[in-house]
Amino acid sequence: MKFIVSSTQLLKNLVSIGGILNTRNTMPILDDFLFEFSEDVLKITASDLETTMTTEMKVDMADGEGAIAIPAKTLTDMLRTFSDIPITFTVDMDNFAIDIAANDGHYRMAGHNGDEFPKVPAFEDAHSFVISSDTLSAAISKTLFATSNEELRPGITGVLFDIYPDEIVFVATDAHRLVKYTKPIDLGNERISFIVPKKPLNQLKTVLGTDECDVKVEYNKTNVIFTFETLKLYSRLINGAFPNYSAIIPQNNSNVMLIDRSALITTLRRVSFFANQSTNQVRLSVSGQAILISGEDREFASEAKERIACDYSGEDLVIGFNSKFLLDMLSHIDTSQIEVKMSVSSKPAVILPVEESESDEKLFMLISPILLNN
Repeated sequence: MKFIVSSTQLLKNLVSIGGILNTRNTMPILDDFLFEFSEDVLKITASDLETTMTTEMKVDMADGEGAIAIPAKTLTDMLRTFSDIPITFTVDMDNFAIDIAANDGHYRMAGHNGDEFPKVPAFEDAHSFVISSDTLSAAISKTLFATSNEELRPGITGVLFDIYPDEIVFVATDAHRLVKYTKPIDLGNERISFIVPKKPLNQLKTVLGTDECDVKVEYNKTNVIFTFETLKLYSRLINGAFPNYSAIIPQNNSNVMLIDRSALITTLRRVSFFANQSTNQVRLSVSGQAILISGEDREFASEAKERIACDYSGEDLVIGFNSKFLLDMLSHIDTSQIEVKMSVSSKPAVILPVEESESDEKLFMLISPILLNN
């Protein structure tokens, strides 16, 4: 089997799927890319068993067909050293030896039998819908950070895709905070939910790019496939229960604050430097048209207080938060102003962006307070 391909185009395709590879694999062949060649199309696959990603590209010249597994790191590292030049691959399908010719260089490496590479599971009883890459990318970016790393609760280690006939809701939580992103979309009469793991969503976020395109999402009870342009990403779904997020959203939040998001972020960052570094606790005292943000670490005798203006309607309130969690949430909001709704110091606060333009996308954030010591 022999083919010629552009080094730059090949590297671009390898990088687009390379994030799937693990540094430690139970099967040595998972350290490889699978190259499958037919006519003038090269299909490249990376897998860690839980997630598989494929891409396709045309080659400049082809002779023969077949499948070969090629060591991923060696090939990628070598391609990074080349400018855009044609590279010739010659594969001996009897012993899986790979000869590579590039300009005046000749290189040889040992490949592996492509038939031993794990196959993508059969996909039966699938349903599907189409969503824009912009919407999917925004939904992932604004929810993924709030997922949990707690392996004992697998249901909250991914993002919930909650599908209604006229909208799709993406939800993530780590039990301390919750983020919900809603997008109206015509999905027929479907009503289903599934949880997608963190790793494939991180990879999707990386490769969706800046050019808008349609993403086809196919799913059944155990797997999901995302297809766009020349890429396909296959992932197993998380088999676990996701919390009933509607039941934990507080309904009575009579204390409402409007505040400049950038000013709040800057102040929180400064004050958090002086807060206890294990709890990251900051205290927010809201009174009149101002909020006093304070933090202290008694062990190191450090303390900070800073007051900023706000537009507040409600009773005087003192509430504590983990500054790291709060800053993380604020950094995933795009608007210049936010609305914070609170009831009492022991119940979660709701954070909403104050939309500056008409948008049918809705972002909702919820953060649990930290019990303050008097």
